[in-house]
Amino acid sequence: MATTPIHLERPDGKGLAAGTLGLWGSTVIGLASTAPVYSLVATLGFVVLAVGAQAPIAFIIAFVPMLLIAFAYRELNNAVPDCGTTFTWGTKAFGPWVGWMGGWGVAVAGMVVLANLAQIASVYFWSLIGQDLENNDWRVVAVAVLFIAAMTWVSWRGVEIGERIQNVLLAIQYLALAIFIVAALWQFFSGDAPDATPFAWEWLNPFGFTDWSGFTEAILLALFIYWGWDTCLALNEETKDPKRIPGRAAVLTCVILLVTYVAVTIAAMMYAGLGEDGTGLGNEANADDFFLAIKDGLLGPFGWVLVVAVIISAISSTQTTILPTARGTLAMGVYRALPAKFKDVHPVYKTPSFSTIVMGVVASLYYIGMTLISDNILQDSILSLGLAIAFYYAITGFACVWYFRADLRRSTRDLFFKGIFPLLGALLLTGAFVQSAIDMWDVDYGYTVLFGIGGTFVIGIGSLAIGLVLMFLWYLFPRSKRFFRGESLNRETEVMVPEDPGAMIRSVDGGI
Repeated sequence: MATTPIHLERPDGKGLAAGTLGLWGSTVIGLASTAPVYSLVATLGFVVLAVGAQAPIAFIIAFVPMLLIAFAYRELNNAVPDCGTTFTWGTKAFGPWVGWMGGWGVAVAGMVVLANLAQIASVYFWSLIGQDLENNDWRVVAVAVLFIAAMTWVSWRGVEIGERIQNVLLAIQYLALAIFIVAALWQFFSGDAPDATPFAWEWLNPFGFTDWSGFTEAILLALFIYWGWDTCLALNEETKDPKRIPGRAAVLTCVILLVTYVAVTIAAMMYAGLGEDGTGLGNEANADDFFLAIKDGLLGPFGWVLVVAVIISAISSTQTTILPTARGTLAMGVYRALPAKFKDVHPVYKTPSFSTIVMGVVASLYYIGMTLISDNILQDSILSLGLAIAFYYAITGFACVWYFRADLRRSTRDLFFKGIFPLLGALLLTGAFVQSAIDMWDVDYGYTVLFGIGGTFVIGIGSLAIGLVLMFLWYLFPRSKRFFRGESLNRETEVMVPEDPGAMIRSVDGGI
């Protein structure tokens, strides 16, 4: 695994494989990062418990801040197509301290969700072969670590092979979702559904919510299932036409996810209804895994298709989750916000070699450690994920407004896409962050109680606080001074991207 460091004066940017992805490949990776099948499995039941028949409109409302922030990503990427994304943009807009914490937010979210995805993939793998094992069973842990190791290798091996694998894995996921929708609607219209419930336009009424706490809980849950689309922005330096395609892919990913989630939710409600027993969506016993509860009744002997889809969804997202974190820490290494080793790029595969391996190792150690201490603490760390997500998305939205503040009077388009939309998105996500923190303080919120308050709050806020500690520790090292003095990265710094787009290799999907 020989690696070579990338120096600031290199004309080919950070040394990544430029022009590897086109619009299709970038969108595929953005979709795969959200793990659409797994996200629905983990979230749909709880959203219905929170707001009942208003679940479809809850997914639509939660889409709004995601779209607004996607506009911020697009505009910032157009001006600064750097794989550091939130770290780079936050530093250019607000200085090194905010930028560093933004980069840490991306890293924390990636590490926590990697542990969860690997565990889910392993549990479902054992379930597929007839073994019903506890989450902390050593066999579950062993297979989960193998999944992380395998996907780390794929990410280290190169974006091109990763994209080809993701094309297959995503196709299987959407095929399974299509089968689910068709089978659910078929049984509804044939009268074979267990609790056939006719579609009602009231399901899409944004004023139909009756409980504020239920509404906020549903929106926060729905925000989680959209998270991950920004991976295609982290691959901007490896994308053909890096200023245009990643932003388009981000917006396109968000729209596809919206249609997917609303369609599956409506089909599920028409098939299973909202009852509190049996296969009803209102049954608390089914909330954490709706697909497993209905797979046999819906697909009969082919129920295993949904189990395989969840496994593939989790494995797929495991690989794509590594990508943005590894590239974020690569950028931090290049601009001296982290030790120089983080900027190493493989001379053949053109991937962030050291950053990718570190991500896989840290995620594995975190998962093993949390499982050995308490699986409940691991589950609470997953519940707290929304804090890190809202944190760095909000920083990105505010950074867009401030970075482009001089452009806002140039045109109506600039005012809305660089100012009003990103600001609204950032404010909504800041509100989500505050509301989440308040809810997580309650000892009944999650699975654990730490220091007399909700363990989810302690873990969520504590993980961000650890970033502050690490930032100050790095500040003490001499090599960090240029970054913290604003010399190695500031508003005027030229981005470290390839200078000659014409020299880019053709993308594996044709560069469309």
